[in-house]
Amino acid sequence: MSSAQDLGIILEDTPEDVIFPPGDLYSDEPPLETELHLRQILLLIQCLEWLWQERQDFYACGNMTIYYSPRQRKSEQFRGPDFFVVLNTQRKIRKSWVVWEEDGKYPNVIVEILSDKTAATDRGLKKEIYQDIWRTPDYFWFDPVSLEFKGFHLLDGRYQELQTNEAGWLWSQQLQLYLGIYESKLRFFTPDGQLTPTPEEVAHQEQQQRQQAEQQLAQVESMLARYRERFGELPE
Repeated sequence: MSSAQDLGIILEDTPEDVIFPPGDLYSDEPPLETELHLRQILLLIQCLEWLWQERQDFYACGNMTIYYSPRQRKSEQFRGPDFFVVLNTQRKIRKSWVVWEEDGKYPNVIVEILSDKTAATDRGLKKEIYQDIWRTPDYFWFDPVSLEFKGFHLLDGRYQELQTNEAGWLWSQQLQLYLGIYESKLRFFTPDGQLTPTPEEVAHQEQQQRQQAEQQLAQVESMLARYRERFGELPE
Protein backbone atom coordinates (compact mmCIF):
# COMPACT_ATOMS: atom_id res chain seq x y z
CA MET A 1 0.00 0.00 0.00
CA SER A 2 1.33 3.46 -0.90
CA SER A 3 2.09 6.10 1.71
CA ALA A 4 -0.85 8.13 0.44
CA GLN A 5 -3.21 5.23 0.94
CA ASP A 6 -1.97 4.95 4.53
CA LEU A 7 -3.11 8.52 5.18
CA GLY A 8 -6.73 8.35 4.10
CA ILE A 9 -9.81 6.17 4.10
CA ILE A 10 -12.27 6.28 1.26
CA LEU A 11 -15.74 6.85 2.67
CA GLU A 12 -17.43 4.09 0.74
CA ASP A 13 -15.09 1.54 2.30
CA THR A 14 -15.91 2.60 5.86
CA PRO A 15 -17.58 -0.06 8.05
CA GLU A 16 -21.05 0.77 9.32
CA ASP A 17 -20.01 0.53 12.97
CA VAL A 18 -17.44 3.33 12.72
CA ILE A 19 -18.31 6.23 15.04
CA PHE A 20 -17.90 9.48 13.18
CA PRO A 21 -16.30 12.36 15.10
CA PRO A 22 -18.34 15.57 15.43
CA GLY A 23 -18.72 17.64 12.28
CA ASP A 24 -17.97 21.02 13.88
CA LEU A 25 -14.21 20.51 14.11
CA TYR A 26 -12.07 23.63 14.17
CA SER A 27 -9.32 24.15 11.65
CA ASP A 28 -5.91 23.32 13.10
CA GLU A 29 -3.42 24.79 10.66
CA PRO A 30 0.01 26.16 11.63
CA PRO A 31 0.84 29.84 11.02
CA LEU A 32 1.75 30.80 7.47
CA GLU A 33 5.41 31.05 6.57
CA THR A 34 5.54 34.73 5.57
CA GLU A 35 3.38 37.74 4.87
CA LEU A 36 3.81 36.92 1.17
CA HIS A 37 1.99 33.62 1.70
CA LEU A 38 -0.85 35.26 3.62
CA ARG A 39 -1.35 38.02 1.05
CA GLN A 40 -1.27 35.54 -1.83
CA ILE A 41 -3.96 33.35 -0.28
CA LEU A 42 -6.18 36.34 0.52
CA LEU A 43 -5.71 37.64 -3.01
CA LEU A 44 -6.99 34.41 -4.56
CA ILE A 45 -9.99 34.30 -2.23
CA GLN A 46 -10.92 37.95 -2.77
CA CYS A 47 -10.66 37.78 -6.55
CA LEU A 48 -12.70 34.61 -6.92
CA GLU A 49 -15.40 35.77 -4.51
CA TRP A 50 -15.69 39.10 -6.32
CA LEU A 51 -15.91 37.40 -9.71
CA TRP A 52 -18.52 34.94 -8.47
CA GLN A 53 -20.32 37.36 -6.15
CA GLU A 54 -23.71 36.35 -7.58
CA ARG A 55 -23.07 32.64 -7.10
CA GLN A 56 -23.98 30.66 -4.00
CA ASP A 57 -22.82 27.23 -5.17
CA PHE A 58 -19.14 27.21 -4.21
CA TYR A 59 -16.81 27.48 -1.23
CA ALA A 60 -13.35 29.05 -1.41
CA CYS A 61 -10.97 29.26 1.52
CA GLY A 62 -7.35 28.93 2.50
CA ASN A 63 -5.04 27.58 5.19
CA MET A 64 -7.93 25.50 6.52
CA THR A 65 -7.87 21.91 7.72
CA ILE A 66 -9.78 19.39 5.65
CA TYR A 67 -10.87 16.42 7.75
CA TYR A 68 -11.36 13.37 5.56
CA SER A 69 -10.78 10.28 7.70
CA PRO A 70 -13.87 9.27 9.76
CA ARG A 71 -11.74 7.05 12.03
CA GLN A 72 -9.75 9.91 13.51
CA ARG A 73 -10.32 13.48 14.67
CA LYS A 74 -7.53 14.82 12.48
CA SER A 75 -4.47 13.58 10.67
CA GLU A 76 -1.15 14.42 12.27
CA GLN A 77 0.56 13.60 8.97
CA PHE A 78 -1.32 16.09 6.81
CA ARG A 79 -2.46 19.68 7.03
CA GLY A 80 -4.93 21.59 4.89
CA PRO A 81 -4.31 23.17 1.49
CA ASP A 82 -3.22 26.78 1.26
CA PHE A 83 -6.11 27.60 -1.09
CA PHE A 84 -8.94 25.41 -2.30
CA VAL A 85 -12.30 25.61 -4.02
CA VAL A 86 -15.22 23.20 -3.70
CA LEU A 87 -17.92 23.44 -6.36
CA ASN A 88 -21.62 22.54 -6.15
CA THR A 89 -21.81 23.19 -2.43
CA GLN A 90 -23.30 25.82 -0.13
CA ARG A 91 -21.52 29.14 0.21
CA LYS A 92 -21.35 29.78 3.95
CA ILE A 93 -18.86 30.32 6.77
CA ARG A 94 -17.24 27.15 8.13
CA LYS A 95 -14.84 26.32 10.96
CA SER A 96 -13.16 23.68 8.81
CA TRP A 97 -14.03 21.42 5.88
CA VAL A 98 -15.29 18.06 7.13
CA VAL A 99 -15.74 15.69 4.19
CA TRP A 100 -18.27 13.38 5.84
CA GLU A 101 -20.44 16.39 6.72
CA GLU A 102 -20.23 17.78 3.16
CA ASP A 103 -21.74 14.88 1.19
CA GLY A 104 -18.30 13.38 0.72
CA LYS A 105 -17.08 16.34 -1.33
CA TYR A 106 -13.37 17.07 -1.73
CA PRO A 107 -11.84 20.19 -3.30
CA ASN A 108 -12.19 20.60 -7.05
CA VAL A 109 -9.20 22.93 -7.18
CA ILE A 110 -6.18 23.27 -4.90
CA VAL A 111 -3.31 25.78 -4.95
CA GLU A 112 -0.33 25.28 -2.67
CA ILE A 113 1.95 28.26 -1.95
CA LEU A 114 5.45 26.83 -1.76
CA SER A 115 7.93 27.65 0.97
CA ASP A 116 11.32 26.26 1.98
CA LYS A 117 9.66 24.10 4.63
CA THR A 118 6.74 22.81 2.58
CA ALA A 119 7.94 22.64 -1.04
CA ALA A 120 9.09 19.00 -0.93
CA THR A 121 5.81 17.88 0.64
CA ASP A 122 3.70 19.97 -1.75
CA ARG A 123 5.51 18.50 -4.78
CA GLY A 124 5.49 14.97 -3.40
CA LEU A 125 3.27 13.61 -0.65
CA LYS A 126 0.46 16.15 -0.97
CA LYS A 127 0.40 15.74 -4.73
CA GLU A 128 0.03 12.00 -4.20
CA ILE A 129 -2.80 12.49 -1.69
CA TYR A 130 -4.67 14.91 -3.95
CA GLN A 131 -4.30 12.50 -6.87
CA ASP A 132 -4.92 9.11 -5.27
CA ILE A 133 -7.26 9.81 -2.33
CA TRP A 134 -8.98 13.15 -2.86
CA ARG A 135 -8.97 12.88 -6.66
CA THR A 136 -8.88 16.66 -6.94
CA PRO A 137 -9.20 17.46 -10.66
CA ASP A 138 -6.99 20.60 -10.74
CA TYR A 139 -3.84 21.05 -8.65
CA PHE A 140 -1.45 24.00 -8.84
CA TRP A 141 1.55 25.21 -6.90
CA PHE A 142 3.20 28.62 -6.83
CA ASP A 143 6.34 29.95 -5.16
CA PRO A 144 5.91 33.66 -4.27
CA VAL A 145 9.69 34.12 -4.07
CA SER A 146 11.10 32.23 -7.07
CA LEU A 147 7.78 32.49 -9.02
CA GLU A 148 7.86 28.76 -9.80
CA PHE A 149 4.41 27.90 -11.14
CA LYS A 150 3.06 24.52 -12.21
CA GLY A 151 -0.34 22.94 -12.65
CA PHE A 152 -1.81 19.48 -13.12
CA HIS A 153 -5.12 18.03 -14.28
CA LEU A 154 -6.39 14.61 -13.25
CA LEU A 155 -6.74 12.35 -16.28
CA ASP A 156 -7.52 8.65 -15.97
CA GLY A 157 -6.59 8.79 -12.28
CA ARG A 158 -3.16 10.37 -12.82
CA TYR A 159 -2.00 13.97 -12.78
CA GLN A 160 -0.93 15.27 -16.17
CA GLU A 161 1.16 18.43 -16.15
CA LEU A 162 -0.53 21.38 -17.83
CA GLN A 163 1.13 23.38 -20.58
CA THR A 164 1.12 27.17 -20.47
CA ASN A 165 -0.43 29.31 -23.18
CA GLU A 166 1.36 32.16 -24.95
CA ALA A 167 0.94 34.40 -21.90
CA GLY A 168 2.41 31.78 -19.55
CA TRP A 169 -0.96 31.03 -17.95
CA LEU A 170 -2.45 27.65 -17.04
CA TRP A 171 -6.09 26.70 -17.63
CA SER A 172 -8.30 25.37 -14.84
CA GLN A 173 -11.06 23.25 -16.31
CA GLN A 174 -12.92 23.26 -13.00
CA LEU A 175 -12.96 27.04 -12.59
CA GLN A 176 -13.10 27.83 -16.30
CA LEU A 177 -10.41 30.42 -15.59
CA TYR A 178 -6.73 30.87 -16.27
CA LEU A 179 -4.18 31.16 -13.49
CA GLY A 180 -1.11 33.21 -14.22
CA ILE A 181 1.53 35.47 -12.71
CA TYR A 182 0.84 39.20 -12.72
CA GLU A 183 3.15 41.63 -10.91
CA SER A 184 4.77 38.69 -9.07
CA LYS A 185 1.41 37.45 -7.76
CA LEU A 186 -0.70 34.49 -8.83
CA ARG A 187 -3.94 35.82 -10.30
CA PHE A 188 -7.06 34.65 -12.11
CA PHE A 189 -7.80 35.60 -15.71
CA THR A 190 -11.06 35.18 -17.60
CA PRO A 191 -11.25 33.00 -20.74
CA ASP A 192 -10.90 36.14 -22.88
CA GLY A 193 -7.74 37.17 -21.03
CA GLN A 194 -9.07 39.81 -18.62
CA LEU A 195 -7.49 40.09 -15.18
CA THR A 196 -9.94 39.29 -12.40
CA PRO A 197 -9.66 42.31 -10.07
CA THR A 198 -9.87 42.66 -6.35
CA PRO A 199 -12.68 44.81 -4.88
CA GLU A 200 -10.08 47.49 -4.15
CA GLU A 201 -8.91 47.48 -7.76
CA VAL A 202 -12.50 47.78 -8.96
CA ALA A 203 -13.09 50.74 -6.64
CA HIS A 204 -9.86 52.40 -7.81
CA GLN A 205 -10.79 51.92 -11.45
CA GLU A 206 -14.25 53.39 -10.85
CA GLN A 207 -12.69 56.37 -9.09
CA GLN A 208 -10.36 56.95 -12.03
CA GLN A 209 -13.30 56.80 -14.43
CA ARG A 210 -15.20 59.36 -12.33
CA GLN A 211 -12.18 61.65 -12.27
CA GLN A 212 -11.77 61.36 -16.04
CA ALA A 213 -15.46 62.15 -16.54
CA GLU A 214 -15.17 65.16 -14.24
CA GLN A 215 -12.09 66.38 -16.13
CA GLN A 216 -13.88 66.02 -19.46
CA LEU A 217 -16.89 67.90 -18.11
CA ALA A 218 -14.64 70.66 -16.80
CA GLN A 219 -12.98 70.95 -20.22
CA VAL A 220 -16.35 71.24 -21.95
CA GLU A 221 -17.51 73.89 -19.49
CA SER A 222 -14.27 75.84 -20.00
CA MET A 223 -14.72 75.73 -23.78
CA LEU A 224 -18.31 76.97 -23.42
CA ALA A 225 -17.18 79.81 -21.17
CA ARG A 226 -14.60 80.94 -23.70
CA TYR A 227 -17.19 80.75 -26.47
CA ARG A 228 -19.61 82.96 -24.49
CA GLU A 229 -16.87 85.51 -23.86
CA ARG A 230 -16.26 85.89 -27.61
CA PHE A 231 -19.65 85.31 -29.15
CA GLY A 232 -22.24 85.56 -26.41
CA GLU A 233 -24.77 82.96 -25.41
CA LEU A 234 -25.32 79.93 -27.59
CA PRO A 235 -28.30 80.22 -29.94
CA GLU A 236 -31.47 78.42 -28.92
